[in-house]
Amino acid sequence: MKELIAYLLKNLQLDFQGEITLDDVRHFLREDDGRDARKLLGRLIEDKGLDDMLITLADCLKEDIRTGISEQTVSDKLRMYSDS
Repeated sequence: MKELIAYLLKNLQLDFQGEITLDDVRHFLREDDGRDARKLLGRLIEDKGLDDMLITLADCLKEDIRTGISEQTVSDKLRMYSDS
C-alpha cells in the first residue's frame, strides 16, 4: 500500500481550472503596489504570458500537497518564480 501511495503522490498532477490572461493578472494586482506584485507582473510581461508561470507554479506546489497548500505557500512560490 505504501508503494502505491508513494507512486500516486509522485505522479499526481496539479492544474488550474479556467482561463486567466495577463489582463486578468493586471486587474488582480491593480491595487497592490508592493514589490512582489510589480516584480511578478514584470516577469510575466518579460515572459510574454502566463504559461510558464502556471506550469512552474503547479510543479512547485505539487511538492506541498502532502503538507498542504496555503495562501502563504502560493505567495512563496510566486515570489520564487519572479526571482528566477
